[in-house]
Amino acid sequence: MHLRFLDRWPAVVVEGSRRVLVIADLHFGIESDLAAHGVHIPSQSRARLERVKDCIGAAGADLLVLLGDVKHQVPGTSRQEFREIPHILHEIREMVDLRVAPGNHDGGIDRFLREGEILPVRGALIDGVGYLHGHTYPAPDLPGHPLVIGHHHPMVALRDEVGCALRAGALLLAPAGTGCLRQKNGDDSPATRVLVMPAFNELSGIDIQQLRGKNLGPLSRCMDLDAAEVYLTDGTYLGTAGSLRPE
Repeated sequence: MHLRFLDRWPAVVVEGSRRVLVIADLHFGIESDLAAHGVHIPSQSRARLERVKDCIGAAGADLLVLLGDVKHQVPGTSRQEFREIPHILHEIREMVDLRVAPGNHDGGIDRFLREGEILPVRGALIDGVGYLHGHTYPAPDLPGHPLVIGHHHPMVALRDEVGCALRAGALLLAPAGTGCLRQKNGDDSPATRVLVMPAFNELSGIDIQQLRGKNLGPLSRCMDLDAAEVYLTDGTYLGTAGSLRPE
């Protein structure tokens, strides 16, 4: 799996027979959910969409894969999502071919998608790379291939003596037991490499040091998070998650 980072955007390009731009966890409609909990901010969907379009242009992408949680409301679909998502997807389709790996927030997303745009919930192979949201076990044919997932919203927070020196979205490249991913014991085949994408939504993020204590699904239990390589969105390598743990 050959990756190209896009500097200031939480997205990557997987280079193969096609340039596949990968974006995870857009969470369009999050503002209406925040409003229901007393936090009122204007919709950021237009600005978020413009960043997606900038990524498409910078990547020269042949295909855009959205790794789930395109929408935010659970359960159902909010008025904001009904109003905004059809126009958002139309503008994306004007620029690039689209596939969506549905996530746990994406109930009903199929009503906004065209035939052939939605991938199976447990993921699919594209040019030998498996793509899925990350809240389920992967399909049986995916382990053993490189996997690219979202769902975990990783971010890194590095602190010095006076406080937080860096807080930013991060990518994790983690080994995962192939037997665990296949729900089998005793599988001694080489570990599967899993690339965990940061959330594209600017309001979402979980410190990588807190991911161990969160039960975010089977993939989080199968990955060795301490051994995960940590990268900033511009490709800067920070070390393993274990080496970045505060003393």
